[in-house]
Amino acid sequence: MAVTNEKSVSEAIKYRRSVRVFKKEPIDEQKVKDCIHLATLAATSSNMQLWEFYHIVSPDSIKEIAAASFDQNGAKTAQQLVIVVARKDLWRKRMHANISFLKSQFGNKPEAEYSKREKFAMNYYKKIIPTIYIDFFGIFGMIKFIAFQIIGLFQPIYRQARQSDMRIVAHKSAGLAAQNFMISMAAINYDTCPMEGFDSVRIKKILHLPSSGEINMIIGCGLRDEQGIYGERFRIPFEEVYHKI
Repeated sequence: MAVTNEKSVSEAIKYRRSVRVFKKEPIDEQKVKDCIHLATLAATSSNMQLWEFYHIVSPDSIKEIAAASFDQNGAKTAQQLVIVVARKDLWRKRMHANISFLKSQFGNKPEAEYSKREKFAMNYYKKIIPTIYIDFFGIFGMIKFIAFQIIGLFQPIYRQARQSDMRIVAHKSAGLAAQNFMISMAAINYDTCPMEGFDSVRIKKILHLPSSGEINMIIGCGLRDEQGIYGERFRIPFEEVYHKI
């Protein structure tokens, strides 16, 4: 990896701020790409990796995306943009990728020779993942939801199996990856601004995304201007959000 961390994890977390105005100073495209690579190492539900990353470096494309983002300063002054996309619709492709990886890890031997642990891992992707993700206009999801609630009266069970639930799962994983990216950028003194204010239909058209792809967030990238941070960091007192049990 070309990226050299100049800050510790704690230092990078403290350094990261949502920068609304960036300097008119270029940043290294390869370093940003390396940080996107680090984003892909984030934790992800069932290792499904239902995400994609669009690295926008063309000034014309940045201008077009900024316009679709209501001309926010964090977009229109950015030197580059990274758009994180949740791709729940790719679950079958990602499932098969995991199965192929597991087979290679198990030595490509016949399934009859699998250990108990190996059988469990393979069955997880061949049986459990399809059970959770397969749906038909929300009908199967509702049936699963009701069935799981009934079973849950007698034993612990995973209850979030509707389309809306799996959509949330995909966005949570995409959000984890986005945070990995922003912390990685902060570690090399690059700044970011995560944005949720945009016209998703227009952004999808610009990226040529299918309707099933969903924009998780747009991240402006650059070097912070003196006026780029609008104020001191505010956080709710830690005692209000920390609960020890």
